[in-house]
Amino acid sequence: MIKLTKTLEKYQIVEKSIIKTYRKEIWARFIKAVKEYELIKDGDSIMVCISGGKDSFLLAKCIEEIKRHGKINFDAIYVCMNPGYSEANLNLIKNNAKLLNIDLQIFESDIFESVEVMNAKSPCYMCARMRRGYLYSKAKHLGCNKIALGHHFDDVIETTLLSLFYGSEIKTMMPKLHSDNFEGLELIRPLYLVHEEYIRAWCTHNDLKFINCACRFTEKVHNKEEESKRREMKELIKNLKKQNREIDNNIFKALDNVNLNCVLGTKKDGEYKSFLNDYYN
Repeated sequence: MIKLTKTLEKYQIVEKSIIKTYRKEIWARFIKAVKEYELIKDGDSIMVCISGGKDSFLLAKCIEEIKRHGKINFDAIYVCMNPGYSEANLNLIKNNAKLLNIDLQIFESDIFESVEVMNAKSPCYMCARMRRGYLYSKAKHLGCNKIALGHHFDDVIETTLLSLFYGSEIKTMMPKLHSDNFEGLELIRPLYLVHEEYIRAWCTHNDLKFINCACRFTEKVHNKEEESKRREMKELIKNLKKQNREIDNNIFKALDNVNLNCVLGTKKDGEYKSFLNDYYN
């Protein structure tokens, strides 16, 4: 008896690789973050934001998978904001969405043009703030209560070190947070525990090509301050890991193990509290 084998589509192969080939490195870590930080709950309506890069496309596939086979009843809408991408980059995003069988909605904005006029010398900060505002507004318009972004474990560690070395404070990128300006909206980061090296490996394994940075300012000013600092953190962690493979994991664990008996001061909601406040008590 001849057994017929069904030929899988490209997107099905990609989906299978997430839950099979990279089950431990990606899928299990994604599920752990969702459960541990209570990121997705019954009744949620989530706007999944796709920038066009590897992280956000992986996020979309993971969200699809948990919606299809998970026990949580929620809705998801997949959205890409076009801030002024070149035609080539926009076409790559559209082609990847089609290749991965993602029902992607694209909406337009003029962020690149606005930022260039407002703050050409330091565009990244303004661009990030404007992007966030546009995304929150779009989520409200769609009736969503949550926005999912593709930040991963390495983003968390790099942000922590940037705050320590350049911001003179200890803080990190949170797995979820409430919007300050849009009541009822939450931002969630389901790839919070997934290391970037495994996302890169997943891309290579499936021969997937995504945009890296489609920002017109990156093309004009390659060594702008914001990007050079983050690259500096990447190189620092890379070098430290040569001596201690667990260095990034230890930094992460430290953020969940703050000993308030041994810090000079803390700040909550803008209010500073010195250790001296309780010292004589």
